[in-house]
Amino acid sequence: MKRFKNILKWAFLLALALNICSCSHAQTPSENPNPTPNPAPSVFAKGADVGWLAQMEATGYHFYDSDGSEKDCLQLLKDRGMNTIRLRVWVNPSTDKTNGHCSKEETVAMAIRAKNMGMRVMIDFHYSDSWADPSKQNKPAAWANHTFAELLNDVYNHTFDVLTSLKTAGVTPEWVQIGNEIPGGMLWPEGSSTNYGQLAQLLNKGYDATKAVDSSIKVVVHIDEGNNNSKFRWFFDYATAYQVKYDVIGMSYYPFWLNSDYTVTIQNLSANLNDMASRYNKEVMVVEVGGDYTLIQNTHDMLVAVINAVKNVPNNKGLGVIYWEPEGEKGWSGYQLNCWQSNGKPSIALNAFLEN
Repeated sequence: MKRFKNILKWAFLLALALNICSCSHAQTPSENPNPTPNPAPSVFAKGADVGWLAQMEATGYHFYDSDGSEKDCLQLLKDRGMNTIRLRVWVNPSTDKTNGHCSKEETVAMAIRAKNMGMRVMIDFHYSDSWADPSKQNKPAAWANHTFAELLNDVYNHTFDVLTSLKTAGVTPEWVQIGNEIPGGMLWPEGSSTNYGQLAQLLNKGYDATKAVDSSIKVVVHIDEGNNNSKFRWFFDYATAYQVKYDVIGMSYYPFWLNSDYTVTIQNLSANLNDMASRYNKEVMVVEVGGDYTLIQNTHDMLVAVINAVKNVPNNKGLGVIYWEPEGEKGWSGYQLNCWQSNGKPSIALNAFLEN
């Protein structure tokens, strides 16, 4: 027993000596005794909203690479540097070619395709049966006569249901948008931003449902005109005052709809990105961007500038850039800000994502 105690004694003394040696490095004046490293950089999200894709395929549209070979549209996007797919989801949509579809089931099916392609997924809840944006935030028909208390349950249950279906199918979105371009609020009139207290409750119901499915999902609150700092300060100051829960500030940026070239407003976008990240201590993201498909070089240069603006947000708080419906070729969709050619091939403007 005595010999065993001596062994323990010497082992203790040896460990103590080694510990002292390991701590004996002298600290120079330039060293910080309690360093606070910047957040580790994550993979920058470069992506596309492809809500029309399933219907384009269903109507017989074919996609081709620059060499003329037919390819899956998602593969064409991935080959051009994209790693993220954004999908809108409507409550009870019609079967209209361009203004319908995007049901829960269709969203799950496309999300599975994106995941199998090795891409990340963002889900964009419109809380409507069709388009929701600054000019319209119509309640789904099934919710039209519901009280505000019922609308709170509707938002929670719909969000939870869709995200649970995705997770059951093996897809956990990295980001979830609670509402689409909502400077005026959502689910009008009850959720109008003129009654921000009620809007805040609706947003928080979406947040809570998302986190109940998976706490790692980042919740995005999204408004338009990313170059308009006063609009963003107005909206998110209210969000702070009413204790809205969210992780990421999402922006749209469309110089085309501002009736000016991107060179006029790109610095405003950059300044707003930086201000949102510092003022509210949130991550930021351009979740919608697009340029005139006929102005190929201009759209390319605009995309380069937007990507750089988001990447240059301090402390790695700029998460990514997503093009809204690049595959929505004008002849099929009627949409001017697509990024595709009439021959079914992607525009070389999309090379901006590959270069960056």
